[in-house]
Amino acid sequence: MTSSMKSLVSDDARYLKSFELFLERSSEHQCMQNFIHSELPEILQSIGNGASHLNVIGVGSGSGEIDLEMLSELHLKHPGATVDNEVVEPNPGQLHHYKDLVSKTPGLDYVKFNWNKMTSEEFEDEWKEKKMTKMADFIHMFQMLYYVKDPEATISFFRSLLNKNGKLLICLVSGKSGWRKLWQSYMGQLGHKRINQYVTTGHIKSLLDSKGVSYQSYELQSQMDITECFIEGDEKGELLLDFLTEVLHFSKTAPPELKAGVMELLHHPECSTDFENKVMFNNNIEVIVIDECL
Repeated sequence: MTSSMKSLVSDDARYLKSFELFLERSSEHQCMQNFIHSELPEILQSIGNGASHLNVIGVGSGSGEIDLEMLSELHLKHPGATVDNEVVEPNPGQLHHYKDLVSKTPGLDYVKFNWNKMTSEEFEDEWKEKKMTKMADFIHMFQMLYYVKDPEATISFFRSLLNKNGKLLICLVSGKSGWRKLWQSYMGQLGHKRINQYVTTGHIKSLLDSKGVSYQSYELQSQMDITECFIEGDEKGELLLDFLTEVLHFSKTAPPELKAGVMELLHHPECSTDFENKVMFNNNIEVIVIDECL
């Protein structure tokens, strides 16, 4: 990353704005919701051993919409159980949105929400410092391993918290997505040393395979309309470019040759397809489900 380029995560407001636009332009939440209502119920069925109380940890829960849908499915599978839900989210805006959503959502009396405005690493440090012994029945990490220093250590820690028959759910961009090609080609020039933003499910599965850890995986088809990225000076296109590159004001601060290379690659068949006069980026994501440590 050149001196004139800054990480998008250094500007909370612009990050949120670009993320919200990403959700508008992509089918990511839709394919996640399809997974939650079709595949997740069977996964949740096997946790808890019939217990009347379940512990859940959401790591990087964002604004809460996905969390509440998962809690709803959990309640359907375990209707008599109360739930202790640890929410781990460092962004104050996202956490505020989550709290507001909870206050407006009826039927959540069975859930106790514990709010942790902190990173996953801070949560881990505090957990160890307090010598917590509580075990979790379900832990989920949606699109957050890009922002930890050591994904392997993070997975290992949270997996160690799983109760008998507990499940750890990890969702990341797929190793078959356009993100993989973009990062593979330009991670050295776009990279920011403070965050590990270039991890895909391909990396995680290789890691788990090397450790002999069993898992199930689910490829979720998703696309993102990035047509506006190719309209010079388009405000929304520039926001989408920021999100794709994780660089603040990428269009204005990137060296011309880097910008030209990224734009060419984004139109490459390994990243995107042309459909009905739109450029559709391959935004496939994948869910990995891991059991407790034996």
